[in-house]
Amino acid sequence: MVNVYYDQDANLSLLQGKKIAVIGYGSQGHAHALNLKDSGMNVRVGLRPSSSSCVKAESAGFEVMSVAEASKWADVTMVLVPDQTQKPVYENEVFPNFKSGDTLAFAHGFNVHYGQITPPESVNVMMIAPKSPGHLVRRSFENGSGVPCLIAVHQDPSGNTKDLALAWAKAIGCTRAGALETNFKDETETDLFGEQAVLCGGSAELIKAGFETLVEAGYPAELAYFECLHELKLIVDLYYEGGLNRMNYSVSDTAEYGGMTRGSKIITDQTRDEMKRILSDVQDGTFADEWIKENQDGQPKMTRLRTETKDHLIEEVGSKLRKMMAWLPNSG
Repeated sequence: MVNVYYDQDANLSLLQGKKIAVIGYGSQGHAHALNLKDSGMNVRVGLRPSSSSCVKAESAGFEVMSVAEASKWADVTMVLVPDQTQKPVYENEVFPNFKSGDTLAFAHGFNVHYGQITPPESVNVMMIAPKSPGHLVRRSFENGSGVPCLIAVHQDPSGNTKDLALAWAKAIGCTRAGALETNFKDETETDLFGEQAVLCGGSAELIKAGFETLVEAGYPAELAYFECLHELKLIVDLYYEGGLNRMNYSVSDTAEYGGMTRGSKIITDQTRDEMKRILSDVQDGTFADEWIKENQDGQPKMTRLRTETKDHLIEEVGSKLRKMMAWLPNSG
């Protein structure tokens, strides 16, 4: 079992008096920066001068600096720009401004684990990775609760980097729910596998395959949308609240029996073998190399796949149906 830490295990005073730079002000960036600020920390935001987020950060009360200026000013620098842009940002604007004893932080281990970023040995390197999108990190904090996070230490020349990570986790509200201790390798590899095989890749393909099967069999596309996409949220909410047993308890006996006896016909031994291949590609760096090259080439495959998804019939039908759902924020 992993070690789990809570508020009583973390000491905010380790960050108090530190100069903290949050690089990026997107989903995670704004949540980390605002929660740290509300916890009494001295925070500035580092952005490109042309960034559209400058106005947002300034209106939230932050002093906005260039990435290089923020990194030079800071004792602790958290890099929260997208994976594919971290390497040049780090090499050109963060690395030249390190001082011995500084701390470099991440919310995902991709670039460190795959050798795209190699910090100096004199710098502490830690990770605080909330297991939630940034808007929920912020909303939970404001409501007096928090979301779980992972913490990890990659380099510890100061001898107290884990304590710094716990202090950060507490300052953004995560130790209210629990901070799980891991390492950069395990966080990166499990995160990528989960996204590809289950959460993003697996679920999207399962939804499209179910929808296409019903439509090709002559059923109305609207019914196929509800059965294969819309109602999935209800099932996932039950998983989230109480696991597989909670879902089975809550659905009808017919649905429970049908799912238990037919699900294994969808997730076959062949599917499990493909999952193992996906994991192997993550572990040996094949996927990382592919993703790095994809960005170097201007994201041609990404652009094509985004267009294919946008043009899928399920998106056309869903767009119309969601306009009828008055409870959704983007309806009407």
